[in-house]
Amino acid sequence: MRLRSFAALLALTVAVPLAAAATSASIAAKQSAYGRILFDGRGFVLYAFTRDAHGKSACSGACAKAWPPYLVKSRPSGGAGVAAARLGTTRRADGSLQATYAGRPLYYYVGDRKPGQILCQNVVEYGGYWRVVRPSGALVTSRSR
Repeated sequence: MRLRSFAALLALTVAVPLAAAATSASIAAKQSAYGRILFDGRGFVLYAFTRDAHGKSACSGACAKAWPPYLVKSRPSGGAGVAAARLGTTRRADGSLQATYAGRPLYYYVGDRKPGQILCQNVVEYGGYWRVVRPSGALVTSRSR
């Protein structure tokens, strides 16, 4: 019974920060160790996946558990340093809407537990690179800070 309670608590710990994203659907550019990059309205970094093509997500199943999509109810609003024309959405295979920037679907990394944390920049997983995004829409290719 204790193991089940611990597993439920762990799942809730992961789900709560990600569920809040849908209620604050905004994107802003902020300074980081990688220069100015994109963050959601709560200050969590947003990543792009190099396997995504033509504005469609190639990340589902186990991939989406490790790299949760930035799900929104409608087109996100733009904050400081973000070009409104680059904001958009794409429909996922399950019918949900995922925020995009410059046509790139946006994701979180499940290991980033607090605002501003960037733990998985320029890593290869699920057949592509995961990279933070500049306000221009370009991906940051360096690993070092």
